[in-house]
Amino acid sequence: MKSSLRFGLGLALAVVLAAAPAARAAEPDKLLPADAEFVMSVNVKQVLDSDIIKTYALEQLKQALQGNDAKKFLTDLGVDPLKDVDRLVVSGSGKDQSDTKAVIVIRGKFDPEKLYKAAEAQTKKDPDHFTLVKDGKDVMFKYQPDNGNPMYGTVVDETTVVAGTDKKMVTTALAAAAASAKPAVGKDLSALITRMDDKASLWVVAVVKDKLNNVKLPGGGGGNPNLQGQLAKLETVTAVVKVTKDVNLDITLGLKDADAADELGKSIDEGLMQIKGLIPFLAAQNPQLKPLGEAAKTLKSTVKEKSIVITAQLTGTAIGELLKQGGNNKD
Repeated sequence: MKSSLRFGLGLALAVVLAAAPAARAAEPDKLLPADAEFVMSVNVKQVLDSDIIKTYALEQLKQALQGNDAKKFLTDLGVDPLKDVDRLVVSGSGKDQSDTKAVIVIRGKFDPEKLYKAAEAQTKKDPDHFTLVKDGKDVMFKYQPDNGNPMYGTVVDETTVVAGTDKKMVTTALAAAAASAKPAVGKDLSALITRMDDKASLWVVAVVKDKLNNVKLPGGGGGNPNLQGQLAKLETVTAVVKVTKDVNLDITLGLKDADAADELGKSIDEGLMQIKGLIPFLAAQNPQLKPLGEAAKTLKSTVKEKSIVITAQLTGTAIGELLKQGGNNKD
């Protein structure tokens, strides 16, 4: 009898574990540049399928895409953003904003011929901003905004569109797509990526070692004279956002050593305490901010060896209240 009971419980446990959605480790995208310092991945399909979006935002998104200009443009492209886009991946590097380089990879389902014809038509309609560019055998389209740096983009195949701040970055991505080579991103960044859950709504990873040494904090670091030095010991940053019926945020800060983590952890705890004390006061002055007060209560930081983990949650109910308040303000 006991043996049968143990077998039944074991079988039930196995069924439950098999049915549970397992986390899937992310992999570096081979179209990303070798010098990338950060990567952000947005699981567009998962976000659109989440309870929060379906409840509070899906109809508004559909209505926005049904506008005359948007509908015609998307028809020309042959793309339905609510169905055809699976994932958006952004990577970048640079010393400052003027030096920033970025590559954007869009994964989904596309019609290359329609995309090409729509882009070509745009070069004739607005030649001051859109031009066709050739780099060897590669053909791409350049968008030059009135202010700022240009962007170059092209269709890789039926599942991929790529864009970059430099045409060489696009041609490198095209070459990588055609080759069987492994992803080119650096070892440290690659290691961070493989720790991410690819089923998450959004994740961000960044290698910041020795990049914050000369950053000047506004307001002197909020009255904390040690914060500048503590941030200089920061080496990695990761963030994961999971959108389901609620929104959950996890941020992990990787430090030089355990002592550095303890020191920065104390500063973060002090900052979170200030936020928790300030938001209820602001909510009392402005009732519209009351849902944020509930989110502030969930803010928590924990030091784990050389890392600091910060977590927070915004419930679907709170998001609904915020959106309702925003809608009332428009009336």
